[in-house]
Amino acid sequence: MKLGGENSMRVCARSARGLIGVAAILTGLFLIQASAEAQFPTQNIGVRPDLLKDVGIDQKLNDSVPLDLTFRDESGQTATLRQYFGGKPVILSLVYYNCPMLCTQVLNGLERSLKDVPMDVGKQFNVLTISIDPTERPVLASAKKALYTGLYGRPGVVDGWHFLTGDEAQIKQLASAVGFRYAYDPDTKQFAHASAIMMLTPEGKISRYLYGIQYSSRDLRLGLVDASNGKIGTMADQILLFCYHYDPATGKYSLLISRVLKAAAAFTMLVMGVGIFLLARSEHYTLPERKA
Repeated sequence: MKLGGENSMRVCARSARGLIGVAAILTGLFLIQASAEAQFPTQNIGVRPDLLKDVGIDQKLNDSVPLDLTFRDESGQTATLRQYFGGKPVILSLVYYNCPMLCTQVLNGLERSLKDVPMDVGKQFNVLTISIDPTERPVLASAKKALYTGLYGRPGVVDGWHFLTGDEAQIKQLASAVGFRYAYDPDTKQFAHASAIMMLTPEGKISRYLYGIQYSSRDLRLGLVDASNGKIGTMADQILLFCYHYDPATGKYSLLISRVLKAAAAFTMLVMGVGIFLLARSEHYTLPERKA
């Protein structure tokens, strides 16, 4: 009986120690979770952070940008926006040069897409990249220009792709004019902003917005033809522009089946007309009589 009692006590002790161990583990996990929540507070799913509420794109199609705004070019010289307009459409990208991720992706995507467009920067259109960070200086803009014009590699690009810096008031006025809303995060010392490029007419009016960090060569090409009012591009571009429609909601060109059918019907009628004309001519054509 005594031996049986001792065994029972040992079993109870082991069970108690097991329960204490489990309780300790659960307590430790609870404390770890509480500590993590204190250091990295979670946000409700679907709730937009306050900083990002001021970030986005408000399309202002057909509005004019203030061409009298002054910035600094890559060499540090004062330059007005007007000197980059007048004869060619302009692609505008608002970024900042020390951006650790998104801005680089925007510029990389733009440069890659420009290579796939048959038109040349500096000849048929210009590109204007402007920093939204008023603390950045021309030396940084110059380095970015050397990088991206070198990657693009076509003749004339140095005179057609410009990288500017400016003061806060000028930057904000331009950003507001094109509907580009951004916010500065003092904790990370970075800017929160959307990713998009704007297509402007030679007169400085907003023609198109293309969203994202990659831009299809078709959308870029048609956007430039649109912004130039048909003054650049080929006959094939004009036909494509007839069959494709710009959708402001997506910032892309989509195929219009109705216009394709109209174009196909017109082509069919043209072919039939030519065929009927040739048949009519052949019926009225007679061989000349041989002279005796």
